[in-house]
Amino acid sequence: MMRRKSVVASLVVIALSISLFTHWLVDSPSQAQALDECQQTTAASNQKAALLQAAIAGDAEAQRPYEATIRQQGQQLQQCRNQSQFQTQGVWLRLYPCDSKPGVLDTVLDRIVDRGYNQIYVDTFSNGQVLLPSSGNPTPWSSVVQNPGYEQTDLLAQVIQKGHDRGLKIYAWMFALNFGYTYATRPDRQQVLARNGQGETSLTVGTKVSQDTSLDLTVQDEIFADPYNAQAQGDYLQLLQAVLQRRPDGVLFDYIRYPKGVGGASIASKVKDLWIYGDASQQALYQRAQNQQGLDLMRRYLQQGSVSASDVAAVKKLYPTEKEPLWQGRSTGAASKGLSTIQADLWTLVVAHAMQGPIDFLTTASKLVQQQGIPAGAAFFPEANQAIGKGFDSRLQAWDRFPAAIEWHPMAYGLCGDTSCINAQVQKVLSLAPAGAIVAPVLTGQWQQATERPSLEAQMGALRSLTPPIRSVSHFSFGWQERQLERDRQFCRL
Repeated sequence: MMRRKSVVASLVVIALSISLFTHWLVDSPSQAQALDECQQTTAASNQKAALLQAAIAGDAEAQRPYEATIRQQGQQLQQCRNQSQFQTQGVWLRLYPCDSKPGVLDTVLDRIVDRGYNQIYVDTFSNGQVLLPSSGNPTPWSSVVQNPGYEQTDLLAQVIQKGHDRGLKIYAWMFALNFGYTYATRPDRQQVLARNGQGETSLTVGTKVSQDTSLDLTVQDEIFADPYNAQAQGDYLQLLQAVLQRRPDGVLFDYIRYPKGVGGASIASKVKDLWIYGDASQQALYQRAQNQQGLDLMRRYLQQGSVSASDVAAVKKLYPTEKEPLWQGRSTGAASKGLSTIQADLWTLVVAHAMQGPIDFLTTASKLVQQQGIPAGAAFFPEANQAIGKGFDSRLQAWDRFPAAIEWHPMAYGLCGDTSCINAQVQKVLSLAPAGAIVAPVLTGQWQQATERPSLEAQMGALRSLTPPIRSVSHFSFGWQERQLERDRQFCRL
């Protein structure tokens, strides 16, 4: 009986190999343009899935051919990607407690390979939860898997190992300044939260806004830390060090910004709109003063929201030996141009200070990653750093000043009925990115289906025309492509 199982398993592998060989040779250029030249055939996918199910059911004779199959497909996938313009094609993946069940994570990774992806951005820190085992979680955040009996379960280590078995690169995708609701409710972390000029945190603002039934809100749990706060930096670096111990192939940072306001609050047009009123951020701002006149005016500006001619006269009287108020970035002699120039210079200062906080936070985290000999990257919205009228997009995401040595992942989610606005967003990033930087656009949509955006193959086809050529791209997200599998994994019980 065992001999017969072995023969059957071997025949399945031979059939699968023939199917794969045929797939890699006969797909025409027109088919490659229609979908992606590195996707698996349905027959190859089904045969691999059958081997996996047999192995899970206890058929020891199926395990070896299954492992041989995933190695073979991984090698062929990489050969195909090397010949494609998009040498790296990634997908964003969220894991759930039920992925701890036998075969579930294998099924997910196999489907990712079937779709032609050779890189995965695994959700490692988001919504106040970390993908670390609860028995080995040194951070102030809770673990994704908290079920009794699963304290040792390390899904991050598992997905890295199983991904490598298939020739996949696994990046840890981590929220940066969005620390999550549970963190924001800790009594010992209130000083860490970013605050605006009304004394509000993003938690109190979100609670207030959520009570307005006229507003259509998609996210209520985005709670932001003050990037200048030492406690925030220490907590995050402790988390990052724990993640790096699992040896991912890279780390992709997200939410390197401030909250996106609702309605009129989506534009920051005055100093009290800015999230720089936490104690740490204020102290860092005041350190940018270059004399006492400058420091005094900066304090008045933050507290009052503006300064008057009497304020300027008062600080001159207090510090008569100083010719004019000075701070970083302000040229001497500017004060002679009057009050309007002082107001404008103060506004420029506080906006630049707000923007610099997330950049410094990202730079510190990225250096820790790069010290491990692996790449760091940053995801961002191309439109999140734009001037709007007399103000700025409230996210103040100054991605054009991100570290030059990291990967740039613009989330090109433009909505205009075709691919033109998506290409325009990516082209803007290409024009501002440092020479030699990896620009890896993030697209969202469906294969072979136009929804509110063109299909993924249409979007990728349009990217082929850009200069310099795009070599790396990713799709958000696996769960949106495999909705039924995502629901099954998300809502099942261990």
